[in-house]
Amino acid sequence: MDTICAISTPPGTGGIAVARISGPSAIDIVQNIWKGKDLTGVKSHTAHLGMIVDTDDGNEPLDQAVATVFRNPASFTGDDVVELAVHGSTYIQSALINLLIRRGCRLAEPGEFTRRAFAAGKMDLAEAEGVADVIASTSRAAHRVAMSQMRGVFSRKLETLRDQLVDLAALLELELDFSEEDVEFADRERLRTLAAETLETVTRLADSFATGNAIRHGIPVAIVGRPNAGKSSILNMLLGDNRAIVSDIPGTTRDTIEDTATIEGYTYRFIDTAGLRHTDDTIENLGINRTWEKTAKARIILWVLSPDTTGATDDADTPDRLSIEELYQTLRETMPEDGRLLTIVNKTDLNTPEETAALSARLQKLTGAAPLHLSATLDHPDSLRKAIHKLSAETLADASDVIVANSRHYEALHNAIAPLTRVLDALQPTPYPLPSDLIAQDVRESIHHLSTITGAITAPDILTTIFSRFCIGK
Repeated sequence: MDTICAISTPPGTGGIAVARISGPSAIDIVQNIWKGKDLTGVKSHTAHLGMIVDTDDGNEPLDQAVATVFRNPASFTGDDVVELAVHGSTYIQSALINLLIRRGCRLAEPGEFTRRAFAAGKMDLAEAEGVADVIASTSRAAHRVAMSQMRGVFSRKLETLRDQLVDLAALLELELDFSEEDVEFADRERLRTLAAETLETVTRLADSFATGNAIRHGIPVAIVGRPNAGKSSILNMLLGDNRAIVSDIPGTTRDTIEDTATIEGYTYRFIDTAGLRHTDDTIENLGINRTWEKTAKARIILWVLSPDTTGATDDADTPDRLSIEELYQTLRETMPEDGRLLTIVNKTDLNTPEETAALSARLQKLTGAAPLHLSATLDHPDSLRKAIHKLSAETLADASDVIVANSRHYEALHNAIAPLTRVLDALQPTPYPLPSDLIAQDVRESIHHLSTITGAITAPDILTTIFSRFCIGK
């Protein structure tokens, strides 16, 4: 195996940059450009101050550095590793890497350090992907899920499932070895219980992907309502910026506008949508159709109303107006089953208390919950943000539990459900029991799909695809 090197800190100028060198010749190569304590004799996990020198240029000093030595096998990659902390000049970083390459290193490929850790058995594939997710996490919730995966919580859960299935397969295949004696080694009731528990756990993990994906990429929140209800002002209020154009002209927003904000450690993806009404305008209708598409995928819907756009007591005064009841019914039919609706009465500064109270009473009777009153242009966003976060807490599982946030893992879990379902059906006493060899085949298929998650069974092209998404130096 050759020795690789790369800058592990982000590109650009900074106070400190770290170069990582890993491989059988890592310590010897660094010693050739090092002026200070002899690194070939130091203990593992020790740091030493010295000078990096260019021996090709009369021992010209390049930079003062701290060398941290990690000896195999007690290192990240399982090989000898040296990390050189230097000043963050882009020139120093470039010159250091060139110097290491001239001494026998090869520039690392994206994710190659982590791939070597996987190959050395330092971590399984799911844990390695957790490393990439930790680096990419942009919120406390996403970081918590990624850390759980990197620490092996998900892998241990999968290992338990796989062990159960292996036991199940072993009992079934033992029967096959003694098929001529018509011996039944496996208690069918125990097998049914085991298969049911395994299927339930795999299904629950697969179902958690919707939550994990929302945590990782941002919880989608659709802002919907009639034209001029103040949807764009609500978006600007939540973002603390004039992201959307605000106008009193109906139909100003004709397409969706999206941006993100972090609330209580969770990333939310807010989507301002076109106003909902009857219209013959082709372009506006395209925007309205997109509104319903976004509503169908949102976990939280902010339904924004105001007395000046609803007519708190009469909805029939303009032909293009959708009634409140019609809008509510369509929202309930369109939004996902696990979605949450927050009704907002906006423009409290522009309407009379009587108008606001009449609309509020009508909405509470319709939805069964009191709406939130606010002025998007005057009020502080805290009350709205707290209400949104409270709703999301009802739809998101506790991040301390195992949550699947990786689409590859979800696909493998989903693929394992069908054969597990067949196993459970085949173990039923009626209409007639299936032979053990057919059941065992489905058990083996389930084991295969689960094993691809941790890398126990992995094709080389899958490894290449996964680690190519890592940054260089990791």
